[in-house]
This record gives sequence, structure tokens and C-alpha cells, in this order.
Amino acid sequence: MTLRKVFTAGLLGTALLASTAQAEVRDIRIGVDVPYEPMEYRTAEGELTGFDIDLGNAMCAEIGIQCEWVVQAWDGIIPGLAARKYDAIMSSMTINDERREHVLFSEPYFTPPSAWFAPTDLDMETPDTASLEGLTIGVQRGTLQDNYVTDLYGDVADVKRYGTADDLVLDMDADRVDIGFLDYPVGQSTLLDSDSGEYKVVGEQITEPKEYFGDGFGIAFRQRDQELADAFNQALAALKENGTYDEIFNRYFGEE
Repeated sequence: MTLRKVFTAGLLGTALLASTAQAEVRDIRIGVDVPYEPMEYRTAEGELTGFDIDLGNAMCAEIGIQCEWVVQAWDGIIPGLAARKYDAIMSSMTINDERREHVLFSEPYFTPPSAWFAPTDLDMETPDTASLEGLTIGVQRGTLQDNYVTDLYGDVADVKRYGTADDLVLDMDADRVDIGFLDYPVGQSTLLDSDSGEYKVVGEQITEPKEYFGDGFGIAFRQRDQELADAFNQALAALKENGTYDEIFNRYFGEE
């Protein structure tokens, strides 16, 4: 069965599919939080782009549907899915047990580490309770990085939360945040590659414990939409097989 037929079956039912094999498959809407460069952001011309956007569009093309991207702030992105504002979320969402209680995840499509980012003049080798005491730590609100920092260091440091990674970077540039904790690709794009200041990674990249850092990024669906999740899983596998995934990956992160 083709991906298009799998997806159609989920929407119309097997019996209807048998009698309308050529029926048009409806477009779907995908929720995304912008900006989160290099995963999702706007070009100077206002067009949505980024790893998630390009990969999502490629998966939709593989399935044989059109995808409309709906911009939604992170702290309301799962409620927006439940309220049917869109049919899926593809916005660098980490798969973890807490979120599995509310959404159905695709297979992981990307597994990034998290990392500490600070101005190059910060004298720190390894972030820990002693070295972070009294500092202001910046995180994006509602993320796994927020949960990790709050639980481990919230008693000794001032945890400052931001709606977007770009807002966090603005306060780091203005010396209102001592150190930030972000997905590594986001920190690399917004801080290490930034022209506004000089930044470095402090300590090792972090992927454990799994209770915080989960199993990589996944596409989230309403829990009853298993057929839709299956269609995207098959599309992802096909893109990895035919080289399209690697082409998109290398566009944003260079050679693996």
C-alpha cells in the first residue's frame, strides 16, 4: 500500500477507500513555534524555513499531500493540537513519557544534545551546583531544558525563562543572563555563529538522563491519529533510504 493510500485510509475508512481510490486527500496543518533557528525560522523575505520545515515538506511530498504550517507559541502548542488548530506538531519536540500522556509521537527524526552556552570570558569549566550558584541561567520556557535546569539548579541560581530562544539571546547580548542552556543546534546557530557577541560551549554536551532528554525529536499527533503517524513514519523511512534526509541534514548541519 502506498503512503498516500495509508493516509487516505485513515481519513476516509477502508470501505470508502475501496470505492474512491482516486479521491483527493485533504491537506493537513502542522503547528510550529517560530523562531528556533536552525530548526524553524523566517528568511529576510518572511518565508518559513529550517530543518523541521524542509523535512516536513519533504515528508508531505512523499505521502502525496500538501502541508500548511501554522505558527503557534510553544507554551500553547499541545493545547492547540488538542483544540484542532492543526493536525500535527513538528517543532523540535522531544519525545518523553510526560508528553506521551497527551500526544502520539512519530519515530524520532533527529536526536540533538543540549549544551551550556556562555560568553567567552565566563570563567567556568564544568557547570554544576557550585559553579552555577548565584548566576542567572536562561532557558526557553516549557522546554526540557527548562525542566532540567529548574529541577537541578533552581534552588541555587536565578532561572530566567523566555518565550523564544531569540529573546534569550538578546538578554545574553545585554549581559542580563550569565549562561544559557539550549538544544545544541539552536545555541550554535543563535550564539556561536552570532555576530553580536563571542560565546562558547561550557562543559560537555548533555543527553542524559532520559527522564529529561527523552528519545529525540518526534512529530506529535492526536492519540487517535495512528494512521497519520504511520504515514509520516513510512515517509521518513523512505527519505532516509533515498538520500533526501541526508541532503536536508547537511544543508543545516554540514556533513554528519
